[in-house]
Amino acid sequence: MAQYFPSHGNDGYRVEHYDLELDYRVAANRLSGVAVLTARALDPLERLELDLGAFRVGQVLVDGERVRHTHRADKLQITPRHWIQEGRRFTIEVRYAGSPRPVQSPWGGLGWDQLTDGVIVASQPIGAPSWYPCDDRPDNKATYRITVRTASPYQVIANGELAAKTHAGGTTTWVYEQAEPMAAYLASVQIGRYRRVEQTGPVPIRLLYPTRLATRVQYDFGRQRQMLDAFTELFGPYPFRAYTAVVTDDPLEIPVEAQGISIFGSNHADGRRGNERLVAHELAHQWFGNSLTLGHWRDIWLHEGFACYAEWLWSEASGGKRADEHAARWHRRLAAQPGDFVLADPGARRLFDDRVYKRGALTLHALRGALGDPAFFSMLREWTADYRHGTVSTGRFTELARQYTAQPLDDLFDAWLYSPAVPDQ
Repeated sequence: MAQYFPSHGNDGYRVEHYDLELDYRVAANRLSGVAVLTARALDPLERLELDLGAFRVGQVLVDGERVRHTHRADKLQITPRHWIQEGRRFTIEVRYAGSPRPVQSPWGGLGWDQLTDGVIVASQPIGAPSWYPCDDRPDNKATYRITVRTASPYQVIANGELAAKTHAGGTTTWVYEQAEPMAAYLASVQIGRYRRVEQTGPVPIRLLYPTRLATRVQYDFGRQRQMLDAFTELFGPYPFRAYTAVVTDDPLEIPVEAQGISIFGSNHADGRRGNERLVAHELAHQWFGNSLTLGHWRDIWLHEGFACYAEWLWSEASGGKRADEHAARWHRRLAAQPGDFVLADPGARRLFDDRVYKRGALTLHALRGALGDPAFFSMLREWTADYRHGTVSTGRFTELARQYTAQPLDDLFDAWLYSPAVPDQ
């Protein structure tokens, strides 16, 4: 099967840790950065590449020594002074500056983007190079330390736990540490004039929003604790140390998730819980997408199908329609549409096609029917435990599911995952 984004990601090494120091001026949209990557060579390396957007690169150091580099077509090519031996750990330091701009894609701009008064970073699937040098492939998960200095009126949210916060001369420096491994596209920084509140739960639940939206947001996001409890029971323990939801002052076309963070637009807070299914969807991604991350983009249904099914499970748990009702409605809709893709390999342009989401959820519902509830949810909890903070694939999922029944599942998986036509229910 072809790679969906062959120009992103690099071979020969794996990054183990990113240390990012960013200085950002909101009004000027000016970013100065120092990125230190700790990596391990998988092959003997005479040269290597990183993914990086349209910045001016000041200098590059490998193991503290300044080295030759070229930067074109969003690739930073680095030539160390000496071969790097296979298996050796080494560091790359990149100093860069410029005005970050989103990576263009069939789904619009991805990555670092300006709000009316602040910043949103939503990189799925290939937006990470818009703001830092990286190995932009989902199967290279690393730990992170993200330091951001910006004007003091702004709140800064990044992945992980806030480790330090200092003020000096009208600016504030925020330091976040992400201890659990994370794919490059899930790294995120949010900057805005936000009010911050914290809810209690199995882990801290943080909510940031513009003051003008306080009443609407507090109502619309008021059941996140109950969602977290329900999903913990269904999917297993929440995989990170905290959960943060950010509501921007700008409308957004869709909500987006990063590791430990979900980002919503002002239009997603209507004061009537009209978008609560999306609140559940983004929370579910913390298990399916962030802790368990696909190794190849063709397996996107392992993220979106599971998060969509979580919407139906939350509907059941909160007294709404049963999953059976949602499944019947969406099966009718999908059966009336063209069956022109295979769920296990839909193609790059269909990654975020709503049919992928809903067909993925229907696949899980069909599997639930075949296994029965006790076996199905036991299987999901084993799935999230076995691959916690790791990389997953469709083949690994179907292999696990087969262990939960003596009945053959080949026909079910062939019909739902590998055949274009929507199967009968």
